[in-house]
Amino acid sequence: MTIKTIFALVAWTINITAIMAQETIKQTAGRDQLGDFAPKFAELNDDVLFGEVWSRTDRLGLRDRSLVTITSLISQGITDSSLTYHLQTARQNGITRSEIAEIITHISFYAGWPKAWAAFRLAKEVWAEDTTGEDAKAAFQRKMIFPIGEPNTAYARYFIGNSYLAPISREQVSVSNVTFEPGCRNNWHIHRAKSGGGQMLIGVAGRGWYQEEGKPAVEILPGTVIHIPANVKHWHGAAADNWFAHLAFEIPGEECSNEWLEPVSEEAYLGLEQATHNR
Repeated sequence: MTIKTIFALVAWTINITAIMAQETIKQTAGRDQLGDFAPKFAELNDDVLFGEVWSRTDRLGLRDRSLVTITSLISQGITDSSLTYHLQTARQNGITRSEIAEIITHISFYAGWPKAWAAFRLAKEVWAEDTTGEDAKAAFQRKMIFPIGEPNTAYARYFIGNSYLAPISREQVSVSNVTFEPGCRNNWHIHRAKSGGGQMLIGVAGRGWYQEEGKPAVEILPGTVIHIPANVKHWHGAAADNWFAHLAFEIPGEECSNEWLEPVSEEAYLGLEQATHNR
């Protein structure tokens, strides 16, 4: 397969990337449902509970606030629309299907078995479209024309989570399709080169992230092109709740090598997801 053919297959559209900014959570449910009957309660619900407390993400992230909230509701045996809403919010805040199953299982030993059964019925509906394991992998494969490939065992120590590697071309320019499971990302690293070198990424399927040191992270979607200069510290990987794949083009250069560095911190990574859900 030639480089021209590869570009023709993947160059659908180039996506404009945006700087992720923290925003205040906006809630209108109180005023919508109780504004005329209990205006003060509606104000406290919309402006204080959500506008102030939920928005203090510099003190406690949205994902953790979702965990606290659903634990409290399930423990009290509250399994009405409020729990459904907060389960949906938890999913938006990055909690996966496998994680919510483990969370409710853990809660059951402290809050009670019947309460867990009731919560599981709602959680199954909220996460109904999500799949796990080989089913999720197979579903993702159907979304793209390139193969997922084999487990990326040679570089596994430089990744958080599981990744897969499929060589696409080794002529002219080395091209591989790299697939990341949800939440998987590689460590900070640098493509060293005396001259030339570097790397280019093209989003193939799913949603992911790319970040250079000292700069805001940018979102990678199908068709997004990322140019990585040589000797620049960076990382890339999947979003917390999405499988993700990109083509990686190794740019020829003189005295090229990869320098692998520290992992991306959990706090910094989850902060990207929180900023995305707050937009």
